[in-house]
Amino acid sequence: MEEIGIVKSIDGPFAKVAVQKKSICEQCTAGTCYLTDEGAELDALNEVKAQVGQRVKVVIRPYTYLKGSLLVYGVPTLALVVGAVVGKEFFADSFKSIDSDLVSAIFAFGAFALSFIIVKIWSSRAEKKIQYKPVIEEILTD
Repeated sequence: MEEIGIVKSIDGPFAKVAVQKKSICEQCTAGTCYLTDEGAELDALNEVKAQVGQRVKVVIRPYTYLKGSLLVYGVPTLALVVGAVVGKEFFADSFKSIDSDLVSAIFAFGAFALSFIIVKIWSSRAEKKIQYKPVIEEILTD
């Protein structure tokens, strides 16, 4: 995914780039942008040494976007299903006074909630890794 934006500030090897907000921004799961009233700002690796005020092309690597989507949508969905099966098959007999479907639902939603905590921890660690950051690929104008 490519975006065109203007460098707003420089902080070491990173630059804060303002890009135009698009309708897809509301559903984005990459977690690389910060939405503002004027548009979206993202922290990008400044490999080309762009300066404040320059127009640049920023690239978000496809595997970063795909991995973020899979993590945000796939892991909780899988946890919900696995939790339901585990609750029904392995723990329904342990709680004979409770309906087995209710035990299944409790385990499903418990695993679902736990998956969100795991996703949050992973995403906060991934934010610090350079390979998941957008990269300024080209300076378009001064």
